[in-house]
Amino acid sequence: MAHAIRFHETGGPEVLKWETVEVGEPGPGEVRIRHEAVGLNFADTYFRTGLYPAPLPAGMGVEAAGVIEAVGPDVTDVREGDRVTYTGSPLGAYSTERVMPAAHLIALPDDISFETAAAMTMRGLTTSYLLRRIAPTLKAGDTVLLHAAAGGVGLIFCQWAKILGINVIGTTSTDEKAEVAKAHGCSEVIVYTREDVPSRVRELTDGVGVPVVYDSIGASTFQSSLDCLARRGLLVAFGTASGPIPPINAMDLAVKGSLYVTRPALADYIADPAERAELANELFEHVATGRIEIDINQRYKLDEAEQAHRDLEAGTSIGSSVFSV
Repeated sequence: MAHAIRFHETGGPEVLKWETVEVGEPGPGEVRIRHEAVGLNFADTYFRTGLYPAPLPAGMGVEAAGVIEAVGPDVTDVREGDRVTYTGSPLGAYSTERVMPAAHLIALPDDISFETAAAMTMRGLTTSYLLRRIAPTLKAGDTVLLHAAAGGVGLIFCQWAKILGINVIGTTSTDEKAEVAKAHGCSEVIVYTREDVPSRVRELTDGVGVPVVYDSIGASTFQSSLDCLARRGLLVAFGTASGPIPPINAMDLAVKGSLYVTRPALADYIADPAERAELANELFEHVATGRIEIDINQRYKLDEAEQAHRDLEAGTSIGSSVFSV
């Protein structure tokens, strides 16, 4: 019998329930997949709290890796027995098995484990589009600012940026996390709990600021992120861990140096199958060859989702977290 984490109302981690579910057979364009590992992402908490609306009751999670057990009509790109990974809607990755659209699946190379795939598909593809699509004018020798440098995206980002020759000034909450970020290629780390981030960034850039700030924190860092930018710089607000960014006053952007702000979403960078494959293949190559290591520092059983969400929101996590199935 299949099991899944579901929620019937929005709220705190306590609304997550471990339930027996009927999976059924795949319909046209669908497959049934048996999960081997499931990813835990901060975005999962947005659905649980209602920040991202979802029809209730709902499943939880958008990232997992496993094996295709059955294929429905009109599915031609994958077949029974294929190893696959995925990230994106519909919700329901926190499950032992599920039926889902085949179009969302990404073929998983044999030299990448299910656990690694579940820990890095969303984070790795996010890093891929942040570095390869958002600011294409970045070049070797440039310096950027990255918040949450010791997080799941942060550790992949620091390694990938180093491959590209891009210097990263990272922010972390503790010295322990700062050391982890440095070990993964972060050039400089600002411990924001005791240092003023904009002042320190100006010191490190001879008063100029950085051309790009990558900010997954949101409300609490928005203004300081703007203050770290060089003239005509770009703020990439790709997450809202502390809450949504406030309304933007266009005149403030002019006064601070003709700045730009974008609020991208991964879904818009992997919607096209060809682009998704290009981003994924580059990610898989870096991981398979060891140029990028995926740190899995928190592991949970799937029925421990409530505790996993508490740990995630407490900010104690370092690197990636996964559920075993």
